[in-house]
Order: sequence, then structure tokens, then C-alpha cells
Amino acid sequence: MRIVIASNNAKKRKEMIAILAGLGVAVMPAEATAFVYVDENGETFAENAGKKAEAFAHANHLPALADDSGLCVDALAGEPGVYSSRFAGEHADDTGNNRKLLQEMATVEERDAHFVCALHLAFPDEQQPIVAEGRVDGVILNTPDGEHGFGYDPLFYSTELKKSFAFATAEEKASVSHRGRALRNLAEQLKSIV
Repeated sequence: MRIVIASNNAKKRKEMIAILAGLGVAVMPAEATAFVYVDENGETFAENAGKKAEAFAHANHLPALADDSGLCVDALAGEPGVYSSRFAGEHADDTGNNRKLLQEMATVEERDAHFVCALHLAFPDEQQPIVAEGRVDGVILNTPDGEHGFGYDPLFYSTELKKSFAFATAEEKASVSHRGRALRNLAEQLKSIV
């Protein structure tokens, strides 16, 4: 089976391709696919993932896998949530988003948080989509820790790994991450049609 990853985030695509590698799924290179801009204005991760996957599947006439994921902080009533990539503004980068999160958490003692990943595999022939979700719990650190990963990884301490996601290897992170869990869930469902 060949699929398109419906994302222009190179780091996210690389992580997804690495996890999908052992599933017998061929991922089309980004430069070989038709890119479609999708306004991520859904109220949930699942809604945004569905919009992206459906648009890419129809534009490329191939199954398309989209993910929408983000960080939910308990003390911030679930923020940044679906606004994770633009928490510090529309054109924010990882550094700006991390800086804003630390500012918002400056006086907060309860620092529990979790990452959520919603996956949606859409088919161009109107076949029923496959959806999956993954979650990982942790806490927000007071200062960044580690050099790997992307997004909020330097601030997210995994209680399972006993280290920040940015301090973990790609393999360690994938073993417990929200995206890794969602992809393994999706893989189980895919076995029936691949």
C-alpha cells in the first residue's frame, strides 16, 4: 500500500515515516505529492486530522494519513491544545511557543500535561476512513532539557522514560509517544486491509 502523509511539517513527517517503516506501507515522498493547504480550524485534534487527510487523499488519488497533535496542560485548562503550533501567534516557531508556555507556567506548581495525537487515514474512493488516537502523560519542566525532538519536547518530561522527550533518542520517544501509540493502533487496524 502506498500512502501520502498529509503534512508540510518535515520533522513530523520524518517521525511518522520512521514509525511506519516496519508496517509494509510505502510513503510517497513529499515532493512527489500534490500539496493542499488546509485551514486547521477544527475544535478537536480528530476534526483537524480528518480535514487534512480527506483533502490530501482527493488531491493525490491515494490514501492519505494526517495527524493533528498537541500539548494539553491541565493547569491551563487544556491549552495550548489544538493551538499548540501557534500558541505564541500565527507565525510562531518552537522557541516562541516554548517561551510562551514557560511564561504561562511561571507561577504554576501543578505541572501535569499530556500530548494527544489523532490520526486519520482517508481513502480517495470514499472507503471508510481508519482513525486512531494516542496519548502520553508527563509534566512540564521549569527549563528546557535536551537537544533532540521538536515542538515542546524540551519542556515535556515523560514520567515513563524518566527524561524529557528532547533528551530521549528517537526510538525511546517513539516507544511511548502519543504519535507512536496512535500509529501502532492504526497499524493494527491496517493489517486487515493491507
